[in-house]
Amino acid sequence: MADESTVGEVAKLYLGNLLYALERCALSLQEEGKPLDAAFYRGIGRKLADAHGRAQAADGPSPAP
Repeated sequence: MADESTVGEVAKLYLGNLLYALERCALSLQEEGKPLDAAFYRGIGRKLADAHGRAQAADGPSPAP
């Protein structure tokens, strides 16, 4: 049977990696003299991070180990 993960599940699992890659992309674009393109990718990262923060807040505090 094929993996039936949703886009959201995969994005949540790899969120840190995705945010890192977006920032590396933005840094590269900034160095190429493309600040608007860099801002675009940083905006995507910010939206993902904010959405994750809202989801975490809605889930409530994590149980103590």
